[in-house]
Amino acid sequence: MAPGLLDLVHLTTWAVCAVIRLPQLVAVLRAGSAWGLSLSSLLLELAGLLVFLRYQIYYGYPLETYLEFPVVIAQDVILISCIMHFSGKVRRAFFYAFVFWVGWYMLTLKKWIIDLAMNMCTFISAASKLVQLQHLRETKDSGQASALTWGMSVYASAARIITTLMTTKDLAVLIRFIVMLILNIWVTATILHYKKTKKTD
Repeated sequence: MAPGLLDLVHLTTWAVCAVIRLPQLVAVLRAGSAWGLSLSSLLLELAGLLVFLRYQIYYGYPLETYLEFPVVIAQDVILISCIMHFSGKVRRAFFYAFVFWVGWYMLTLKKWIIDLAMNMCTFISAASKLVQLQHLRETKDSGQASALTWGMSVYASAARIITTLMTTKDLAVLIRFIVMLILNIWVTATILHYKKTKKTD
């Protein structure tokens, strides 16, 4: 693939990720409810994103291969804060912030820690999607879950498969994005299914 095409994929990924959680945030704020969203899923996702970002920085990978992650992390923190607010769990936010802050620094104490964490990161991120899927199936209602947000996650995962193959060729990173692509498609389809089911009822 030509460098121009690689730059285009990077740019479109950054653009999508700059607003990836906005449809979800708007839905939650409009409804004044986080119904349909799993806090556990979002906390696992945040943990996976933080590990992944730390790994990329630790190994000095090109900034353009992970530039969107700080923005997505910030959006996730805002979304988690809204969910905690609407579910009356605001006091737990300080505990979670402390745990994530300590974890961020502990990840790079030793090389084996960051490598192990990156390998576990795929399982953590996959677990976040599976928890959301379980929540959707239990409630049989997508509630405020945004198919647009999840659809943008599908694009971002697919784009990062391409950029990983063209730049770092890191197998752990590639496997992570393939797994995330499959699970993001599954969550998107499940949300659309329950939205359609709700409309026909």
